[in-house]
Amino acid sequence: MCYDVIIIGAGPGGLTAGIYARSKMMNTLILEAGRVGGQLTSLYPEKGIRNYPGFETVQARKLSDRLYAQAESMGCSIRENERVMEINNGKEELLVVTKNGTYHTRSVIVAIGMGSFHPKKMDCPGEKEFTGKGISYILPVKEELVDKKVVMFGGGNSAIEMALIADSVTDTTIVHRRSEFRADESNVEDLNNSSIKTIMSANVVSFNGKDTLKSITLDREGDVFDVKADLAVINIGIYSDLTDLKKWGIDLTPEGLVKVTFDMMTNRHGIFACGDVVDYAGKYKQIITACGEAATAAISAYKFVKKPYWA
Repeated sequence: MCYDVIIIGAGPGGLTAGIYARSKMMNTLILEAGRVGGQLTSLYPEKGIRNYPGFETVQARKLSDRLYAQAESMGCSIRENERVMEINNGKEELLVVTKNGTYHTRSVIVAIGMGSFHPKKMDCPGEKEFTGKGISYILPVKEELVDKKVVMFGGGNSAIEMALIADSVTDTTIVHRRSEFRADESNVEDLNNSSIKTIMSANVVSFNGKDTLKSITLDREGDVFDVKADLAVINIGIYSDLTDLKKWGIDLTPEGLVKVTFDMMTNRHGIFACGDVVDYAGKYKQIITACGEAATAAISAYKFVKKPYWA
C-alpha cells in the first residue's frame, strides 16, 4: 500500500495537517514516536490555554483530545509509539522506515515539534532525591493538589498558568529567578489579581525533607530563607532532541531547525514541514502558528501528489 501522505508527529500541527489532508481525500497515516498530543499532553496536560481561537479557555489535554478525535473521525490512521528512523527515496515514492517496518508514501509532512524532549532540571541539592516525592515537572490534576502547599518555579506562560490552576484549590507560591516575568501581559495581570504569592530574583539553594519534600531553601539577593512546600513544580523549559532530522537529509538552520520555503517545502522532493520544528525570520512559536503552517503543508502536499489543474 502506498499512502498519499505520511505525517510524522501527532501534536497540534501533525493532527491539523491530517485533518486538512483528509479534507482533500488523501490517504493519510500519522506516525507518533510517543503519545498523541505532543507537549500538550506530555508537559502541561492540566494547563488552561486561552489564546486558541474559539475557546475562552481550554485545557491542554482536552484540546489535544478534540484534535485527535477530529483527525480520527475524518479517516486518519494514527499510530503511537512508532518512531521514524529513516526517510529514503524509492521509485516515484518515499520509504518511511520505523522499527515496525517500512511504509510507502508519495509525500511526507514533518511535524515533530521539538522532537524528543524532557524538562530542564535545576541540578540543585535534593532535586534528584525528591523527584516523585514532592518534586514534579508537570502539574498533577487539581484533585491531588488540595491542602498541599504548592511552589511553582518558572517565569513563562506555562508556569503562571499552572500556578493559577493550583491557586484555585490550594495555597500557591511562584518563584522566578529574575525580577520580571517573561509571560504574556494578560497572564501576569491575572497573577497579580490572584492570591498567589510571588518571590522574584530568587534562586534555589536546596530542596529539603526526609522521606518527602518539606521545604525549599531560597537565596534572594543574599537573603537566605526557607519556604514550606509539599509539592514543587519545576517549569523552566525543555531540552529537545532533533537528531533524527540530520538522518533524514533535510536542510537545517544553524539552530538545527528545518528550512522551508513559503509553502512549507523542504529541500527534499516531496517532504514538507510545519510547527515548532520549522524556523524562518519572524517565526512565533504558538499552537495556532503550527496549525496554520500545517494547513499550508497539507495543501502543498496535495498539490504535489494530486497535481490539480488549478495548482
